[in-house]
Amino acid sequence: MEFLTFLRRDLDAFEACLRSDLTTPIEHCGDWTLYDLADHLGNGNLWSAVAITEKHGKHKGAPAPRDPAELRRWFNETSETLLTALETDPSTEAWTFYPPRTVAFWRRRRALETAVHRWDAEHATGAPSPLDPALAADGVSEAINDMFPRQVRLSRATAPDQAIRLVATDMPQTWTLGPGTPVATLHGPAPTLFLMLWKRVSPQTEAIEWEGDQKAALKVLDRPITP
Repeated sequence: MEFLTFLRRDLDAFEACLRSDLTTPIEHCGDWTLYDLADHLGNGNLWSAVAITEKHGKHKGAPAPRDPAELRRWFNETSETLLTALETDPSTEAWTFYPPRTVAFWRRRRALETAVHRWDAEHATGAPSPLDPALAADGVSEAINDMFPRQVRLSRATAPDQAIRLVATDMPQTWTLGPGTPVATLHGPAPTLFLMLWKRVSPQTEAIEWEGDQKAALKVLDRPITP
């Protein structure tokens, strides 16, 4: 997976959104505005770079500039800082919040984080461009295999007592969320399944086809699978 290629593209696309009104609300991020989202993503860039270069997760950045031109310049600088840190050998040791404890973790994590928030920004300011199916499928894997177990460990979510199966219609991949035999199967494009797990689209969108016990499956999905 060429995570750095996806990351560079989505960082540039996000920065382009910062020419819009910075007070624009971000629908799926509580009471955040576009400015708040830029602050979050830019400081996340710096935090991740420090995790690589200094091998700790204690970095606390200053708030992003409020002036639009300065904000765009600052965001681009955070992007370059992150990309420079990521251009080292992916097997290099780094601080991470779950395995692998290497730069490879951050290549994947920042590519997926940026993809979600690029979609958020474009959704708020116009029409979001498509997510790459291969990247989105990897994002589904991360959400189910890495993010959700961490949410449970941190007591941010409860583990389900039933399972559902997700089937990508544009990639040769399937996933199971929860224990036992799945009570329902959801078929949909990988980008739609990815956005569904991140609570950006409804499980009942027309792009997803259902088999089985939809009511029970919705209970499985009605929990914070991702942060």
